[in-house]
Amino acid sequence: QVQLLESGGGLVETGGSLRLSCTASGRPSITGHMGWFRQAPGKEREVVAGFTCADTRTYYGDSVQDRFTISRDNAKNTVYLQMNNLKPEDSAVYYCAASKILSCKNNIPVHYDDWGQGTQVTVSS
Repeated sequence: QVQLLESGGGLVETGGSLRLSCTASGRPSITGHMGWFRQAPGKEREVVAGFTCADTRTYYGDSVQDRFTISRDNAKNTVYLQMNNLKPEDSAVYYCAASKILSCKNNIPVHYDDWGQGTQVTVSS
């Protein structure tokens, strides 16, 4: 089983930046199978960013495109989420997840199997 540990959340003003980190243990070289999701109170969980199945290119949710950047460090088995120009609607608990890549649709993992505990991001207006 993969353990995922997120860090880097916090409180920031509108227009500010934060960088989240997620370090994986229990399975080496997994960063290409990891992604970020978020869930705000009363809303469904939504995809933020991740890596495609076949070629580990990046993909993003529509609401964060051009503001957020996902990256990875294989040596540290860590994935990052750089969040710029933050808006109040970005406030949510952000979760890191890892997929076993058992199936893909449109080159994106269908299912993520392991999840971190989440880190809170709050953007004040």
